[in-house]
Amino acid sequence: MYRVLLERAAERDLSRLSTAIHDRVIAAIQALATNPRPPGCRKLVGSKNDWRIRVGDYRVVYEIGDAIRVVRVNRVRHRREVYR
Repeated sequence: MYRVLLERAAERDLSRLSTAIHDRVIAAIQALATNPRPPGCRKLVGSKNDWRIRVGDYRVVYEIGDAIRVVRVNRVRHRREVYR
């Protein structure tokens, strides 16, 4: 099991989501504790530990620390805004 930590920016992003989307994103983030590299996840080009998953029209960008077994969620934003 990995520990899942939310950055302050990710918490702010989650608070802006509608209830239905918020619940789906929270479920996907909680699933990262058991499998930090689920089917459909992608490693971000140009970084060592950054990964992303898609939840509907939203992206969850996170880092995996395998040595300390931690998943740190950095951002949760719409697809068109997440990489800006």
